[in-house]
Amino acid sequence: MTSLLDRLQHDLAAAIKAGNDTEKSTLRMAIAAVKNAAVAGDEAVTLTDDQVVTVLQAEAKKRSEAADIYKDAGRAEAEASERAELAILEKYLPARMDEQQLKTLVAAEVATAAAAGLNGPKAMGQVVKAVRAKAGPSADGAQIAALVKAALG
Repeated sequence: MTSLLDRLQHDLAAAIKAGNDTEKSTLRMAIAAVKNAAVAGDEAVTLTDDQVVTVLQAEAKKRSEAADIYKDAGRAEAEASERAELAILEKYLPARMDEQQLKTLVAAEVATAAAAGLNGPKAMGQVVKAVRAKAGPSADGAQIAALVKAALG
């Protein structure tokens, strides 16, 4: 099994050969972001696929936010460019957990926290941490936090 970074590099080579400028620039940006994350600490490390997914999710979020800003500013061409880059990045991201699955997971973790004597806002940090650990990179952190906050009252 090849790593996600290897897949990105292989797809970059294919995009270069095919002359696909949008995919080429997007994949170059993604690979650069992954490499920057790998050397961000005190010493260089090899990122796991989950860490690469986290970097790609951050890049996808940037593209989504930029597209929204361009849309609000009436810059349709720039918005379309950002959405095209977002679509390319989403090919490398895991499928998103649907809201119902996430609500079920949150409810289970809230019940676990309540059984341990934690309830209300005091439990928020622990419940969010537990849900994120179980959901992995397939769930958005802001969505998890909002659902936990609603569940805890």
